[in-house]
Amino acid sequence: MKKTLSILTLFFLAQVVFAQSGNLDNNTLNIIRSNYSQKAENDIAIRNALTNNDIRNLALNRDVVGKETHDFKYKVKVKGITDQKSSGRCWMFTGLNILRPQLIDEKKLSNFEFSTNYLYFYDMLEKSNLFLEGVLKYHDKEMDDRTVDWFFKDPITDGGVWNSFANLVNKYGLVPKTVMPETFHSENTRWLNNILSSKLREFGLELREIRRQGITGKKLQSAKMEMISEIYRILVLFLGEPPTEFTYRFVDKDNNISEAKTYTPQEFFKEIFPNYNTEDYYMFMNDPTREYYKVYEIDFDRNVLEGKNWIYLNLPSDEIKTFALNSIKNNEALYASCDVGKQLYSAEGTLDVKNYNFEALLGTKFKMDKAARIKTYDSGSAHAMLLMACDTDKDDKPTKWQFENSWGSSHGHNGYLTFTDEWFDEYMFRVVVNKKFIDDKTLKLFDQKPILLPPWDPMFSNDN
Repeated sequence: MKKTLSILTLFFLAQVVFAQSGNLDNNTLNIIRSNYSQKAENDIAIRNALTNNDIRNLALNRDVVGKETHDFKYKVKVKGITDQKSSGRCWMFTGLNILRPQLIDEKKLSNFEFSTNYLYFYDMLEKSNLFLEGVLKYHDKEMDDRTVDWFFKDPITDGGVWNSFANLVNKYGLVPKTVMPETFHSENTRWLNNILSSKLREFGLELREIRRQGITGKKLQSAKMEMISEIYRILVLFLGEPPTEFTYRFVDKDNNISEAKTYTPQEFFKEIFPNYNTEDYYMFMNDPTREYYKVYEIDFDRNVLEGKNWIYLNLPSDEIKTFALNSIKNNEALYASCDVGKQLYSAEGTLDVKNYNFEALLGTKFKMDKAARIKTYDSGSAHAMLLMACDTDKDDKPTKWQFENSWGSSHGHNGYLTFTDEWFDEYMFRVVVNKKFIDDKTLKLFDQKPILLPPWDPMFSNDN
């Protein structure tokens, strides 16, 4: 008893010293070690398990394993799983996977894929141009200025959101995958991203110096043209050169072949989707760190210089669910993005806040709510997928949902992920909905002038 009191007294004194100095000195460390020694015996089994096993296998909640089915009352007719491979192009695959089923049904095809490599090429070219223009815009600021620092810290990535997809298809159209197939580096984007980032940083410094020397007009634009031309050349070496025109014919599932026709990518897009208009789609966000029913815009969160930034209406989760369910009931899947890594049990393809009990395993509480996780960068939207199914109770209230993922059919439940309605509240962030599934009162909220937010905000750090 006296030994325990002595240790408690020493621990209290160490807290006082630590609070005053903030240093982990030897005395403080010795007290911490002594305090832990009182618990060490109980931790032996846990430590042995953790040092030899994946924590997820130890924390897996066996009470929920195998309990979830992948059956749904409402389910959009989709057309199979695609695979983004080792790339950050989930947002691109998701945008295209909304369109694929429409074309497959209309043309009675057995299968069809659009070229993501084609869009990826122009996405990287446009982002390079946006970076160089941003450098010029802030050339008079010092390198440690927050905006300049943001540009140079991460000049280019292959991530994006819905508006990035809309910007690309509106400007560059679409082509079939066979017209511009994937390459090794379109499916494994790390090295291309790194090389372009290094080159852009180099070009950015050069442009700043040119501009600071007072050079403007044609000389400045000529220098920038040489830079963007070099970026184009690098992209061609990695990805191939995009077609400006191609000849194509459809072969349906009965092997009927259409007449060959020559298209530009823009003509192909307009012919196969004459009624598709990206302006009909609105993005909703559930961000409890900000005021609801307000419209927000993220500065420089786009890929095309003259394109649209990411603009969204912030709403409570339940209201977003209403619009999403309306869309699914009418056989239209939705672009959605979430923090997919949280509580993902890949073996069964489920996302459930009860999948892993880390608190019980580690003997510590994790107390942050969604707002706190966002503010501290602990959670954010990291992956886009197709929201395409919902199950409801007898009162038609959602109980679970399903994603079509783009990680191939060997991941999750044959390529799909089923998630609980509670997980939706905690880890779903963005959903894009056709205006025909949104009530007039909510649509009118988009008439507000957007509140401009900086691109480095914690909510947008992962940006997919």
